[in-house]
Amino acid sequence: MNKLPPLTGKTVIATLKRAGFSVVRIKGSHHFLKHPDGRCTVVPVHAGEEIGSGLLAKILRDCDVSREQFLTWL
Repeated sequence: MNKLPPLTGKTVIATLKRAGFSVVRIKGSHHFLKHPDGRCTVVPVHAGEEIGSGLLAKILRDCDVSREQFLTWL
């Protein structure tokens, strides 16, 4: 299993957009993303902060995406 580099919320959103996700709404710092096939997740965007490894793993589980697949889009 490849280790993911530290990523900001904006980077995660940009990567998921390459995978077909789009931002459907924003509430505060939380961006809600949805894929046309129904998969969805929430990504927090805080200036100067990186997303923790546990939260990033949860986002990838929500999106049904493997780490290797995510790294190819990165």
